[in-house]
This record gives sequence, C-alpha cells and structure tokens, in this order.
Amino acid sequence: MARAGEEIEFRSEGDPVAGYLARPASGAGPGLLVIQEWWGLVDHIRDVCDRFAREGFVALAPDLYRGEATTDPDAAGRLMMDLEIPRAARDLDAAVQALLGEDATTGSRVGAIGYCMGGQLALYAACRNARIGAVVDCYGIHPKVEPDLAGLEAPVMGIFAEHDDFVTMDAARQLEAELRSAGKRADFTIFPGVGHAFLNESRPEAYDAVAAARAWGQTLSFLRAEL
Repeated sequence: MARAGEEIEFRSEGDPVAGYLARPASGAGPGLLVIQEWWGLVDHIRDVCDRFAREGFVALAPDLYRGEATTDPDAAGRLMMDLEIPRAARDLDAAVQALLGEDATTGSRVGAIGYCMGGQLALYAACRNARIGAVVDCYGIHPKVEPDLAGLEAPVMGIFAEHDDFVTMDAARQLEAELRSAGKRADFTIFPGVGHAFLNESRPEAYDAVAAARAWGQTLSFLRAEL
C-alpha cells in the first residue's frame, strides 16, 4: 500500500527537525502527534500515521532522534537514554505548532499518542503544553522523563499489558491513581495475556491482533470524543 504521507521538516528554536506527516483523504481533520518508540522514526511509526490518516486525522510523527534509528534493542536502549529531554520537549512543542499550522488541521488543540518511550513523552508533552487536548499513553516508559501532572489539562487514556516486563501492572495502576488523585481524567485498560509492544504488528513476537484491534477501537473513540 502506498504511503498516504510525506517527509517534512519544521523548525525547533531554529534547528531543523524532520517528521512524517499524513493527511486524511477528506482533506481536513483533527491533529494528532504520533510519538516514536525507542527504535526511532521507523517505517512502523509512519504506518501508524498513515492508519490514523485513513481514520480522518492529520498525523505527524516528529523525529526526536534527529535522523538516528535502529532495529537493535541494545542500540535502541542507548538512543533512548541518550535522548536530551529538554531538546525533545522543545521538539515536541515545535511539532504541535507545526501541526496546528497545517491547513488540513481542524481545531485549536491536538492529540498525542505514544508507544513505549513515546507514551511517557506524550504525557510529558501534554503536562507542558495546553494545546495538547488528549493523550493516549501506550505502555509508556522512560527513566529520565518525569511528567509534572500539575500542568496537565488533557484527559489521559492508558493502554498497558498484563505481562509487561518494562511497565508492570502495579506501575500502570499507580500512574492512573496519581492522575486521579491530582484531579485529572484518566481511564486505563490493562490488556490480559499480552506483553510489552503488543500493538506493534512489525514485531510478530510481541504483537497480539485481538488485543490490538480492541485497543485501536478504544483509541479512535477516545480521540474522536476529545478532539
């Protein structure tokens, strides 16, 4: 299937940042940031953007690694830990601005969805930027990212896994409890019988089609309701 989107470039405090942007066939729709896993801006993330575009969203995946990507888990771990969080925050703010600046984007706020490292960064970005109006955190983790929940205005949907060695059920439940204790709207689902990255169809050892289809439906319903 041909890609729906294109490679773009936007500016982050004067620095060029690459990204992948997919627009819906209808020509317009709500904006959505799609934030990468620890692998980088790989073809799977581009595929996710295309899929959201087919559902009516203007989807932008910023390249937070600034050109680096890998398929090796050890290298991915190093890239994740070497990510400069202040710079990533600036790049995410700039990506929101770029998305809102697209003629195809409707509304004054965008959504943010992220996977693994990107899930934590989606929540982090929304805590800093009120122009993010909805967050989907898919088994988010990054040891150096600590969202300041006091600044969060967006509702959060969490998608987590029963058998996740990176983000345990207890950790997911604790995050949901912290959000609610802070007066935030949060609705988490822990999917039974699956592990980390169960949404990633490019990883057959982790992917679960049934759970992924259910999570996809929940995600679309949430984003459409909030944006």
